[in-house]
Amino acid sequence: MIGVYDYTVILTYLSLVSGVLGIIITVTGAGHPEIGIFFLLISGILDTFDGRVARAKKDRTELEKNFGIQIDSLADLICFGVLPVSIGLAQLRISGIFTEIVKKKDYEGSFTILVILLVIALFYVLAALIRLAYFNATSDIRGEETKKTGNTYYVGLPVTASALIFPLVMIFHFYSRWDLTYIYFLVMLLVAIAFVLNVKVKKPGKIGLIIIMAVGLVEFIACIVSFSSYVG
Repeated sequence: MIGVYDYTVILTYLSLVSGVLGIIITVTGAGHPEIGIFFLLISGILDTFDGRVARAKKDRTELEKNFGIQIDSLADLICFGVLPVSIGLAQLRISGIFTEIVKKKDYEGSFTILVILLVIALFYVLAALIRLAYFNATSDIRGEETKKTGNTYYVGLPVTASALIFPLVMIFHFYSRWDLTYIYFLVMLLVAIAFVLNVKVKKPGKIGLIIIMAVGLVEFIACIVSFSSYVG
């Protein structure tokens, strides 16, 4: 059987399963963006620890290392590239905006708005793909650079940041009286641009990681509460 199945890749596999479940839930039936956000957060949590678990194995072979790099990027594309778009499109459907645009088919500019939103969604996935492919292609070069300089910067925004950004927008949407669907797509556009910008972003230290984890925990709890309200 081809592939790697030891504990170093289990969290990545689980992250992918979470992402796919989120996509299925958001695109079927009426669409459930709140539940999709729940799975996005789970994928983000699993992705936070999968690299640490893999690096803890001291006798990893080159095959295991390279395989881990590839599946991590493929899983990231689905969980943090496709899933956020699915959530946005589901929100577009249940908000009534899509229906109103279709009803106003003779209204000048209505379909233009829909096309713009779809283009943003496509651009977001493409930007995530380009970023992940680029960093896979340059992994050896960056590895040598890190050994020499002790690199403490990301170049551009990591795709995994979407696991914190989009839940925040949707939580504000859920708990406020405002319809933030358009804001969600605007954020998607800005995040997509940030993915491919050649700008250095300082990697978080221990305090930064604690803050990120705290924000993620608060979002996770808020998501569970909104999920409970949705089901109830």
